[in-house]
Amino acid sequence: MAERPEDLNLPNAVITRIIKEALPDGVNISKEARSAISRAASVFVLYATSCANNFAMKGKRKTLNASDVLSAMEEMEFQRFVAPLKESLEVYRREQKGKKEARKDKDKKADSEEQDKSREEENDDDDERMEEEEQNDEEEVDN
Repeated sequence: MAERPEDLNLPNAVITRIIKEALPDGVNISKEARSAISRAASVFVLYATSCANNFAMKGKRKTLNASDVLSAMEEMEFQRFVAPLKESLEVYRREQKGKKEARKDKDKKADSEEQDKSREEENDDDDERMEEEEQNDEEEVDN
């Protein structure tokens, strides 16, 4: 567990991408400024996690959940971010639900195809048995 903000360093590539997306085209950022933003982001993550953990502990849970994070944002006086975070959470949940249903459909399709294949094999076996019986009948007639 990180005890100091310096112990937690977010990946520079991620920080750089976020900064570039936030700034207008043609605006550059110094290495010092990028480093300062990276440290500030690390402190923010540690603080938000600590606040969210307090809400989980109040609920006698060891696992942080989305409501803990949303409550932490309000406690940290970042209320204006709560609504966009809730919207993002709903989008995420819908995507996960869609993926889960797609997996379920894929599994059902695979099971159905497996059953069809099994039935075809059974039919083939039945056809072979019928052909053998017909041949045996013909041999008996010939004898």
